[in-house]
Amino acid sequence: MENRIFEEAHIGPLTLRNRTIRSAAFESMCPGHRPSQMLYDYHTSVARGGVGMTTVAYAAVTESGLSFDRQLVMNKSIVPELRNLTDGIHREGAAAGIQLGHCGNMSHKEICGCIPVGASTSYNLYSPTLVRGLRRDELPALAAKFGEAVNLARESGFDEVEIHCGHGYLIDQFLNPFFNKRTDEYGGTLENRMRFMTMCIEEVMKAARDDMAVVCKINMRDGRKNGTTPEQDSIPVARRLQELGVHAVVLSGGLVSATPLYVMRGEMPLQTMTHYMDKPWLKYSIRAAKPLVKKFMVPTVNYREAFFLEDALKFREALPDMKFIYVGGLVAGDKINEVLSHGFEAVQMARSLLNEPDFVNRLHTDPHHRCQCRHSNYCIGRMYTLEMACHQHLNEPLPADLQREIERIEHEQNPA
Repeated sequence: MENRIFEEAHIGPLTLRNRTIRSAAFESMCPGHRPSQMLYDYHTSVARGGVGMTTVAYAAVTESGLSFDRQLVMNKSIVPELRNLTDGIHREGAAAGIQLGHCGNMSHKEICGCIPVGASTSYNLYSPTLVRGLRRDELPALAAKFGEAVNLARESGFDEVEIHCGHGYLIDQFLNPFFNKRTDEYGGTLENRMRFMTMCIEEVMKAARDDMAVVCKINMRDGRKNGTTPEQDSIPVARRLQELGVHAVVLSGGLVSATPLYVMRGEMPLQTMTHYMDKPWLKYSIRAAKPLVKKFMVPTVNYREAFFLEDALKFREALPDMKFIYVGGLVAGDKINEVLSHGFEAVQMARSLLNEPDFVNRLHTDPHHRCQCRHSNYCIGRMYTLEMACHQHLNEPLPADLQREIERIEHEQNPA
């Protein structure tokens, strides 16, 4: 098979040295909502490892959009620190991207400083908290925050912005009828449900002008039984983004508030997740109800390589002139080249580059190289309280119960 990994990729005004991108997987490395030395060290190591672009994960466009207390929020005060980060990435030869979004109902007053807002009034069991539906007169100002965040990203030295329109965050809460129960012009038909997204992306494209690449991440499916589908829901969304001038679309899926393992695949390591929690009441509540939590809140979705490819090819066929970026289950050079052979402009990876920050450089030496990630999801379980990290690279020994959980999950996700 032809090796396409090291061809240049073109996304709007941006040219990447190859077709690999570190996806915007949440690092949990921004205590106090500011960039840390750990964030700098991680992204520069990935850039040094050969990736075409590395994407700083989830930066809220305003305080109400924060879902974790270790997330960035875009404001003027952090621009010098972000500029230091992008300078470091550029010195290693990679482009720098940043994901911008608003979490909507996936927050809590303790984190975002207000009653969480969403497309509709509801109750979020995952936080848990009441959620206030946004008034229509609030929407233009909130959409404008996306444009302001793009300008801050440019000032900070980023080459690209990725607007999060998926995974059940705010823009997706308007798109998806599972969340959107509105009866005004922002609810009901898909055309109506796309209005808020359209408003946000118009602000983004205006701010991006002709010197910033703009990518949007969308859901192909939400992962629910009888939920959204490419044909009925998400291909029309991608078509609208193309009409709005977006340079590329990342094809993902799942809802962090209903089908989280559809996004990431595998099993949620609840023993690991609760081990690191700093709220005893939450830790012991989850452990006491572990069978119910596993069955109803975080059901396992078995991992397989390139798990989104079948659906992604439907978009490639339906919109032949649109640039798409593939994400989901890429850990080996052979499968990356297979995906690229279908005409995707680039591929995104996260766990491969957490497990091996120099994964792309290793593909130079061995085009068939496979990283050592075995999909225990330890990195995700830890991420909810501490920084994302691979258990294979910890300085401290793991407690025996966590080691047993990792070994069991890895065996189940990688049967001989």
